[in-house]
Amino acid sequence: MLSRPFSHHEHPAEIVRQFTPNWFTVTMGTGVLALLLNQLPGPAWLPVLAAGIWRANIVLFSVFSLLYAANWLLYPRQAISSLSHPVVPMFLGAIPMGLATITNGTLVFGHDPQLALRLWEVDAVLSVLTGLGVPLAMVVKQKHALESMTGVWLLPVVACEVAAASGALLAPHLPPAVAANLVLAGYGLWALSVPLAMGILTILFLRLVLHSLPPPEMAVSSWLALGPLGTGALGLLLLGHAAPAAFAGSNLAFLGGVAPGMGLIGGLVIWAYGAWWLAMAVAMVLTHRPHQLPFNMGWWGFTFPLGVFILATNALGAQTGLAAFAIAGHMLTWVFLALWSVVALRTLRGAYHGSLFISPSAPRRVA
Repeated sequence: MLSRPFSHHEHPAEIVRQFTPNWFTVTMGTGVLALLLNQLPGPAWLPVLAAGIWRANIVLFSVFSLLYAANWLLYPRQAISSLSHPVVPMFLGAIPMGLATITNGTLVFGHDPQLALRLWEVDAVLSVLTGLGVPLAMVVKQKHALESMTGVWLLPVVACEVAAASGALLAPHLPPAVAANLVLAGYGLWALSVPLAMGILTILFLRLVLHSLPPPEMAVSSWLALGPLGTGALGLLLLGHAAPAAFAGSNLAFLGGVAPGMGLIGGLVIWAYGAWWLAMAVAMVLTHRPHQLPFNMGWWGFTFPLGVFILATNALGAQTGLAAFAIAGHMLTWVFLALWSVVALRTLRGAYHGSLFISPSAPRRVA
């Protein structure tokens, strides 16, 4: 008896049964696409297109949320058992990160700081729960080995620093007292994520040295290293930029004078580290090329990590005034758009045929 994915003409309940949180990586990549297009210099219709993509991403996030909630309601035993799987729970971090792109878009496209603040509060809570809960499950419920380690270990950890960057983006649009709390919370969220992510990256490099490249189906996971480095740099840059106004007139006013410099230096250092990982990730994926990498939902790892690295590049360009960062950000945005287009089209095809709705922790249909 051979396991097989269901086809598009079978019962829709199978979609619910096989639905996993890795689908939220679609909203991560699509949301960051909207933010990048909005920063890209070009014709007047470009921001309109970006806003349309943001609205479409809200629909995607809503549909995925309903499907995942239905999975827990209709198949609770299966959903609980999935927490013991060594890969599936890692993608729980994609839920708050997908929400973060909607939160940022609510500010950038919707121009509604109060709604964005409410969304950010939900996002921050989910990020902390994921950043603490999934690593705990890794320790007490799951079985891992160094040889099988991949970049997906970073996903639950990175959510907190994404929330930190979102809070920093929102702070200048709120009253000083609220803004100060957001900036302080942002530094706290950053600290909950970046140091642990740096440790994971060190172990990940050790695993690559000792056990060579991951298997072809997990090759794209190498790109996930860009996530904590891109958002880590972006968070420091945005927090440093927001701190002076947020802390003005308070007991923390003295921090406003040093935060921008610390943010710029720290952001530049982490960004450079990210550039090294980007070069390594490209090289490692190209090394896999003769094996014809099989398409799966992991290909969305090409999008969000690169997207936040580009956002950090753009922020460095804005704060340093150096044209090199602006040019690099512009060029990388077009690379991102090409990658997103390929992954999105193949995802649509796979979703239509049902080949992407396969949960590693769920019993599969047999032929």
